[in-house]
Amino acid sequence: MASTLTSMSSQIGLALIVLNVLVDQAGLPVPAGPTLIVAGAVVVEHPLWGVELLVGAAAVSVIADLGWFLAGRWYGNAVMKFLCRISLTPDSCVSETQERFERWGPNAVILAKFVPGLGIIAPPLAGALRMTAARFAALAAIGSVLWVAVFLSIGAALHREIDRLLPVVERYAAVAFGVLGALLAAYVLFKWWERRRFYASLRMARITIDELYQLMEAGAAPVIIDVRTVSAEALDPQRIPGALHVPRDAVDTRLKAVERDREVVVYCTCPSEASAARVAKLLMANGFTRVRPLQGGLDAWIAAGYPVERVPHSHAADGEARQERNPIFK
Repeated sequence: MASTLTSMSSQIGLALIVLNVLVDQAGLPVPAGPTLIVAGAVVVEHPLWGVELLVGAAAVSVIADLGWFLAGRWYGNAVMKFLCRISLTPDSCVSETQERFERWGPNAVILAKFVPGLGIIAPPLAGALRMTAARFAALAAIGSVLWVAVFLSIGAALHREIDRLLPVVERYAAVAFGVLGALLAAYVLFKWWERRRFYASLRMARITIDELYQLMEAGAAPVIIDVRTVSAEALDPQRIPGALHVPRDAVDTRLKAVERDREVVVYCTCPSEASAARVAKLLMANGFTRVRPLQGGLDAWIAAGYPVERVPHSHAADGEARQERNPIFK
């Protein structure tokens, strides 16, 4: 085998690969997948080393996940909002992750690493949603072992091709590292451009919290729509007085009776009002003419000291009941 594969089979090589996995799972843009694929080629001739790598890589992956899980447990939604603000894929952040949790149950934790945008959000969200630490650790371990095993298996299946390619890479190492660096930079730049394009697509007139409060005080009676997920509402069971809880996937059916010329205000608790703006655009596409997202969402409303009301017991109970029925929270 190429000298690179031989050096990887050492304990130093093992430690470097495991460190790569830890950095990747901590959330830094240093993908471990390519490294694990190359390591998979080594496993063909060094199966015991492969077992050590599988155990070590899966272990540090679980450690990183537990760190994010505890952050979610201690700081709740604030952690997810922070991750979404810095995420290169904001369109697949908190609200969509919560919806997947509600649909997939425990499989959401097991499959998180295979779904772009979900892997870094799932652990803190599981913590915020009060999953038990023991259950999360078990599910994260299963997911981590599967994730590492898949990449190693790909490398093992392609070991001949990797063996032929690596001598060329070694011969032109400087060029190869330059190309890899350029590809990584291009990937980050592309994701940044996608992020900008995503937020640009949500640009529209917002209503400020002061304007909404003045409308309510003047008796204008706008239709106020809370588009948080059931889980998000259960985590923070308060709302703007009179708001209707209409999850994003129920907008088409729940608002049929609302007049198309009514003043409609949509709010959420996600960064840049992403979910609210999406729903506002959907409503406008369905004939509503006076729709605006609430700038700053529910968080800004509460921070300003404006009145809130508790979510009616039946609504909060619905969210809690769904959590209780969902095995992911046990």
